[in-house]
Formats: sequence, structure tokens, C-alpha cells
Amino acid sequence: MRTPLGHVRGLGAAKAGTEHFWMQRMTAVANLPLTLLFVAVVVALSGSSHAGATAMLGSPWIAIPMLLLTLSVTFHMRIGMQVIIEDYVHDELLKPIAIMANSFFAVAVGLASVFALLKISFGV
Repeated sequence: MRTPLGHVRGLGAAKAGTEHFWMQRMTAVANLPLTLLFVAVVVALSGSSHAGATAMLGSPWIAIPMLLLTLSVTFHMRIGMQVIIEDYVHDELLKPIAIMANSFFAVAVGLASVFALLKISFGV
């Protein structure tokens, strides 16, 4: 999807190639089936007790897709917010700070979610 010169240099028109574009699309496609599974799990857990919910989330057949969903969604969120920041924040000092804060926030949300799922999954 790049020009031959851009391919050699590894750069696109914006000097960043199309990596963000394709990563955003790939995570969006990955999020579709994982989100459908998440909705099915939530529906299956409706009316369930805490013990029933932890038992279901403790199953590797549920925990692994939920971990994949968490990682995919947080990565998708980080990329999307970065594009918005790059497009709409015009202050040259504020832009890199906002991009760093966005990355830190996405990592914090991802780690907290993964920690919670692993804690439930391993029954600690």
C-alpha cells in the first residue's frame, strides 16, 4: 500500500507509513468476534451468583478470549485516541504530552484489566 520510495524508506506521506491505519483495522476486526463472545458471556452470567461468575471466568475457554479482548480493545483505544490527538491538538508542547498520557492511560487500563482477569482465573 506504499510507494516504492516510501517502501524503501519505510515512510508514508505523513512520515509514519500506514501502520496505524492497518493496526486500527486489524484490531477492529479482532474485536468483532471477541466482543460477541463477551456479550454472550455477560448474557450467560446474568442472574448468576458471584461464585458462578468466577467459576465461568476461571475457565481457560473463557479467560483466554477475555484476555485477548482486553489487549485488543486497549490497543485499539490507544491508537484511536492517538490519531484524534494528532489531528485536533495543535499546540506543539501539549501534543507529545497528550500522546504520552494516552499511552500511559491505555497501559494502566490494560494492566488493571489483565490483572483482574488473571486473579479471577487463577482463583487468588
